[in-house]
Amino acid sequence: MPKLKTKKAAAKRFRVTASGQLKRNKSNTQHILGKKSRKRKRNLRHATLVDKTVLNSVKKKLLPYA
Repeated sequence: MPKLKTKKAAAKRFRVTASGQLKRNKSNTQHILGKKSRKRKRNLRHATLVDKTVLNSVKKKLLPYA
């Protein structure tokens, strides 16, 4: 069986943690920032984990060796 190719778009967006979870950056941080509050923009800076309901599908389809 041949090697599986990693989806490069996904590889740039996700990082695997030591416990096997996927770390991702939050969206809504690029433009139209004037109407968003300071608190909201500050909280969007921090990375978060991918939800467990979609974790397995992302790992199998996009990152086969994660």
